[in-house]
Formats: sequence, structure tokens, C-alpha cells
Amino acid sequence: MDHLEALRVFIRIAESGSFSRAAEDLGLPRASASEAVQRLEARAGIRLLNRTTRRVALTADGEAFLGAARALLDRADALDGLFRQDGGRLKGLLRVSLPERLANNTLMPALPDFLARHPGLNVELSVTDRFVDLIGAGFDCVIRAGALRDSRLVGQKLGDMALGTFASPAYLTAHGRPETPADLKGHQLVGYASSAHGLDFDWEGPDTVLTLGGRLAVDNAEAQVAAALAGLGLIQVPVYGLRAQLAAGTLVEILADFRPPPLAMTILYPHHRQRAAKVTVFIHWVRSVLQAAQVFTAPLSLV
Repeated sequence: MDHLEALRVFIRIAESGSFSRAAEDLGLPRASASEAVQRLEARAGIRLLNRTTRRVALTADGEAFLGAARALLDRADALDGLFRQDGGRLKGLLRVSLPERLANNTLMPALPDFLARHPGLNVELSVTDRFVDLIGAGFDCVIRAGALRDSRLVGQKLGDMALGTFASPAYLTAHGRPETPADLKGHQLVGYASSAHGLDFDWEGPDTVLTLGGRLAVDNAEAQVAAALAGLGLIQVPVYGLRAQLAAGTLVEILADFRPPPLAMTILYPHHRQRAAKVTVFIHWVRSVLQAAQVFTAPLSLV
């Protein structure tokens, strides 16, 4: 095992907190993972990991070494891809975090094409609506909606998604159909729970925000849609993701003349990974898939 491969093993151990899990992920014997770390520690003259019977944790030196190792491997990956822009010879692991509905409804069905184009590239997806520590968790990039602020990250806007207000026919039969924002008094909103903003029961219009009542809050968009289908309240979500429900009549858009401002979708990655060939290729692929799926109100250029 060469030095770069040993660094890859160490990074995976640090990310997973387990020699066994890292070895399994990388298709190696556990003894090889232990040997890789021992070689790195001997070469650097420092202890990288504290090992107990239950867990593996980075030492202070290990934390600094981890950051430097990631940067070195990213530069090595970028160098490998510098003269191979066809993308077919990319290799390695691409770790991405995606929102749930975007992953399941739009990108996952198109993923076989991406993998076929890049047979040397493996993809690990974290599918969650929750904010993730992109750098600490070792992701190459994440896609998120809304404004995100982190000076350690670089962001490229993918486009703007139209938002709408939706309800089930059963809910509207029971509670009435609002025709203007003034009619929303007394209506229930399925709230959104996030670690960043707490519980949010706000309904947003083009130039106003109203706080509505609600008895249910969820932490991902799939659950929001399921709650609306069950008649538990109104939801405000991107329009593109509900085409099937709208066509089937299981959900109905209301207050279409009072849609909120569009919501930006952004792909983010650490500063030191912005030139990695695998990230660049993935960004171009995502943009083409989202444009073909008509996700955005005004898609951005692929340039």
C-alpha cells in the first residue's frame, strides 16, 4: 500500500470512527487498515488516533493531520484529472449529501447514466434534509436549498425553484379553500423543524409572512408531503416535486397568485476541493439533470 492509499484509509477511519467499518468500506482486511495507520504514525512521528475497545478518536495531532491529508489527496485527485477532462477515467470515491426529495425523485433515477459514464468512480450518498458538517464529515460536496453561510465553503448556484402552497382535497373540504392570504386565519400549517431554525410555522407570500397554527412539525420534505396527503395541514414546498400528486389530484395548489419568492438551490464544497475533477464533473451532470427535469423557474447556463 503506497502513502496516498494509506492516507485514504486513515481518512475513512477518522470519518467512520472504526477500523472495521473503514476496512469494509474500502474492501480491505482489518489488519491492512491498522497497518496503514501504524505506518503513517511512524512516518510522521506522532500519534494520530486514540484506540479503545469501543471507539476510535482523533488526537489533537490527528485532527491537524486529517485536514492536511484531505487537502493533499484533493490536490492529487485534481492532478490526476488535469489532463483527463473526458471524465471517463476518473476514479475514487465521491461523497455527496443531497436533500431527500431531490435525491429520490430526480437525481437517483438518473444516476445509472452518471455511473456508466465514469466506471472508475464510486458514489456515496447521504440523503437527508438536515444540515451537515461538510468538512468535518468529509463530503466532497452538498446540495442545499436556501441561504447558507460558511466562509470555509465555495458555492455555485444551480438555479431558483418556484414554491407553492398545497393541500389535500379532504383538508380543503374540511377547512375551506383560502382565496387570499387574509383567508388563512384559522388554517393549519405543517411546520418544519430544523436544528438551525427550530420550529417554523410561517407561511410566506410575495411580500408578507404570516405565522399560522399547527399541530405537527417534521424535519424533511418527504414527511411534509405525506402529512399534506393525510390532510394534516397546508404545506409550502417546491412546485416541481409535486407533479405526480397534482396530476393525480391528491394534492391541490392554492393561493397560486400569492407564491413566495423562488428558493435558490446551491451546490457547496470546501475551498480546497474546488478544482477536484470529480466534483467538477458531478456539478455539470447535476445541472444537466435538473434542467432536463425542469426543476428551476429560470435554469442557469451550463457554462
